[in-house]
Amino acid sequence: MRILRLFLVEDQAMILGALSALLDREPDLEIAGTSTSAEGALEQIPQLDVDVVLTDIELPAASGIELAEKLRELGVEAAIVMLTTFARSGYFERSMQAGASAYVLKDSSANELAGTIRRVAKGEQVVDAELVAASWASPNPLSRREQQCLRLAGDGLSNSEIAASVFLSEGTVRNYLSAALQKLNAGNRTEAARLARQKGWI
Repeated sequence: MRILRLFLVEDQAMILGALSALLDREPDLEIAGTSTSAEGALEQIPQLDVDVVLTDIELPAASGIELAEKLRELGVEAAIVMLTTFARSGYFERSMQAGASAYVLKDSSANELAGTIRRVAKGEQVVDAELVAASWASPNPLSRREQQCLRLAGDGLSNSEIAASVFLSEGTVRNYLSAALQKLNAGNRTEAARLARQKGWI
């Protein structure tokens, strides 16, 4: 029997502990490590022999989606399972683009989650048909740069601060934000960021 080594990323200690306990009961699953943040996960995962990374999407500082992107940039080949409370088409779309193999809701049973882990470890992709349909019906209209600038604007950064953060000119940042406002039919950047977050687009 092949033992699958898992790394869990969840910012709520109680949920992290419960996940660890549930999955560790499976005879073919082993917890190789845990972290409460994307930063902590990035420090550990490249040093470990991990088959599957199970991560929450909404984490402090960097999200689970950003974690997936960084892991792929580092050449980490472990399958990535996104675990979230929210069935948002935008989250699903961005997760798949970041290289995730599965998108699982937190109300899934332990058996369903274990089954998903085994499937992605074999190279399968596990997606919910309803989420696929929703992402097609309501695709993310924002470009990657527009998402990036709007996310930072929603965090309260000024145009000059955003420009310094993403290595663009202030004028280019203004153009990206203006385009995002038009696409979302929003009156200001705060409203645009709120609307985009509700959809899971940023």
